[in-house]
Amino acid sequence: MADTAAHLVDCVLPEIPYRQWILTVPYTLRFLMAYDSKLIAEIHKIFIQAVFASLRRRAGLSSLGRRAKGGAVSFIQRFGDGLNLNVHFHSLVFDGVYIEDADGFIRFKQVGSPSNAEVTRVAGQIARRIEKLMLRRGLEPDALEMEQNSQPFLAELYGASVTGRVLSGRRAGQKAVRVGDLENDHGNENVSSPRCANVEGVGLHANTSIPAHDRMRLERMCRYMLRPPIAIERLKFLYDGRLLYRLKKQWRDGTTHIIFEQLELMERLAALVPAPRFNLIRYSGVLAPAASWRRNVVPKEATTESEAIAKETATANDIQTRPRRHAWADLLKRVFAVDALKCDNCGGKMKILCAINPPDAIRKILECIGLPIRPPPIALR
Repeated sequence: MADTAAHLVDCVLPEIPYRQWILTVPYTLRFLMAYDSKLIAEIHKIFIQAVFASLRRRAGLSSLGRRAKGGAVSFIQRFGDGLNLNVHFHSLVFDGVYIEDADGFIRFKQVGSPSNAEVTRVAGQIARRIEKLMLRRGLEPDALEMEQNSQPFLAELYGASVTGRVLSGRRAGQKAVRVGDLENDHGNENVSSPRCANVEGVGLHANTSIPAHDRMRLERMCRYMLRPPIAIERLKFLYDGRLLYRLKKQWRDGTTHIIFEQLELMERLAALVPAPRFNLIRYSGVLAPAASWRRNVVPKEATTESEAIAKETATANDIQTRPRRHAWADLLKRVFAVDALKCDNCGGKMKILCAINPPDAIRKILECIGLPIRPPPIALR
């Protein structure tokens, strides 16, 4: 999460304004997408093309077509806040388009924030194109029978996770146990968020924007989109061995926590495992790998300390000057503002001299400097 976010900010994303677009689909379609990676790719293409068309239209450049290009990095998430199977898209989209002027120079044109009506229009276009896609593929949007014969257990697992039910054990077929202010009817509250629309079960949200040059906020947004499905700090054991999971935000029905049997939690996590050999990060528009304008858009200079060192020490035979991964100390500094290599005595930068592996050698060194040779006891819950 931290490493990929740092790579995107340093090496991929130009210093322009961005907007987060979130696309959610109906429950039955989430079930089908859980199986079908090609279906996910096709729906993602529909989503991005509709957003790019909206950007060109609002910029007054819809007639330019290929000469007005947007850009986006999309993150495919399979989980909801309650650890349920919910395949949806988070896309970090340029809040404008790149155009080529008469002299052949590429420049960026920013567009204003989309109106509520524009977001509804885009959601409607996506819903109609998804319906046409399903008809072309011969899939019934309201059917949950896909691949029941070839993989019956996986189908049952996905179906239970999508609907929030338990698959096996003494509570099989029942809803997950919810905790919170459930007596009050929160669901009747008609809360309308700006730049948020829902058309035939297709939800679209575009209210979060990031101004140009705010790279710290941009990196935090990338980390948010790349986050893992479960937050360990929100999970704890109850006295009876069950697990209590705290939701990030209270649901409309008042739910604040969900209680899982240990096997129920394993079922939820198993359903969130993505299909093999399928990229969960997608680059579109001018950021696509084969895009002709990509070299003119992405940052050209290394910005992190580890990248600068690699660039200085690169030889003529080096094919790649940037490191594949960021150093752990760089990530600690970027995420937690902790300089792990700073010396407490002189304030200088520490260096790793060697790695000692033999246990006997480690024990002798610890005894020599007066440190305990046994690890601290494990805390009991």
